[in-house]
Amino acid sequence: MTAKRNAATHIRIGRKAPASPASPASPASGARAATGRRRWLFGAAVLGVATLTAVGALAQGRAHAAVLTNCAATPANCGYPGATNTGVPSGTALKSVPGQVSSGPGWSYNAAGKDVIVNVKGTNADFGISLTHTTGVTIENSTISGQNATTGRVGSGIDDVYGDSTGMVIKDNNISSFKTAIQISTGVVNGNYIHNPGFIAGDHTNGFYVNGGTEPLTIENNTIFNSLAQTDAINLDAGSSGVPVANKTIENNFLAGGGYSIYGGTSPANPTSNIIIEGNRIGQQYYPLGGQYGPIAYFSPTGQGNTWSGNVWDTTGKAIPAP
Repeated sequence: MTAKRNAATHIRIGRKAPASPASPASPASGARAATGRRRWLFGAAVLGVATLTAVGALAQGRAHAAVLTNCAATPANCGYPGATNTGVPSGTALKSVPGQVSSGPGWSYNAAGKDVIVNVKGTNADFGISLTHTTGVTIENSTISGQNATTGRVGSGIDDVYGDSTGMVIKDNNISSFKTAIQISTGVVNGNYIHNPGFIAGDHTNGFYVNGGTEPLTIENNTIFNSLAQTDAINLDAGSSGVPVANKTIENNFLAGGGYSIYGGTSPANPTSNIIIEGNRIGQQYYPLGGQYGPIAYFSPTGQGNTWSGNVWDTTGKAIPAP
């Protein structure tokens, strides 16, 4: 999808698609931004679904008496995004594009490019979304997927093509069968379920690729599972050396898989500051260390304002030491 120079655009995209990599390389792949809602995890609400393990404070400003463990099978039962609480709302009727519908208020199907052009808020379409020079776009309650997990995988589920869009809010979406699920460098990304990536030989698979930069970005309350041995669940790194990476917050997410579950911004040789990584749960359903080689790489604990705190293992609830 191409959204052209929109002011305060609001996009609702609905989709239901038909339903071993090499070890990871260095990806080619703040002041804190305003945060969205918090998912408070209270054990009493879901007893019998997951084990309770006593731990201390999970994240800044929160002091829980207990943290749920073994949440990977059904993240929604532990208060995280999952199959039952993201994507197109139940009961919403969808139509295929262009088979059943090829245009509507504010959008039209582009046969030459096989895409949908959107120029006003409140539209629907049936494929991955590209943003070009947009302002204030919201993408929510959408199911975004490739046709399958191999040659039909979508290159990017949501992609800020030129890296100059601002004011983006991406929330409560269900994204699968992708090479990269989301690629943006600023805005708020909240409540999304990213899972089951696709793969074609040569792919660098990213749940979330930031590509550096210093604009504020908050990634919070998401479930991001990358079942592959490369590359990551979240990657802050810039694509070239010497590019500052700053003002990025990764908070209260459920992350698992990849070579490393998080790339923290310093590769290749990039200075970082105000990188906040706190209160996240790292799953071990694919690898004992979260990612094949560990939970995080390329994070500088000495960078100005950089923070690693309150991050825990899913199976035990125990704290993950600072890298």
